[in-house]
Amino acid sequence: QVQLAESGGGSLQAGGSLTLACVTSGYSFTGGCMAWFRVGPGEEREGVAVSDADGIVRYSDSVKGRFTISRDHTKKTLYLQMNNLKPEDTAKYYCAALKMGMYGGDTWSAADRYDYWGPGTQVTVSS
Repeated sequence: QVQLAESGGGSLQAGGSLTLACVTSGYSFTGGCMAWFRVGPGEEREGVAVSDADGIVRYSDSVKGRFTISRDHTKKTLYLQMNNLKPEDTAKYYCAALKMGMYGGDTWSAADRYDYWGPGTQVTVSS
């Protein structure tokens, strides 16, 4: 059984940094495509970043240059380093994983492509 568990969320002021972690179990981490999504207040789910098994990474325009997605294969953990946080980054952040397949180019941010989801971790950024 595949399980994803996010951690690292919290409340902080604009300009600060946080690192989210997503620990996986039962998942073929080395060969799998994983991503971070977020749902802000009154907003739809948004793809934030993706990390493919081949080392390809992509970011949404809203976080490019501020967020970094990475993996630790030994720990089977996906990370999201978030710098220069803004109030508009306030959201519940989820990690997601594909059962199989590649990240899919421009379709990487389509949430319905992902088979496994964690319960999420809240990030709140105040001005």
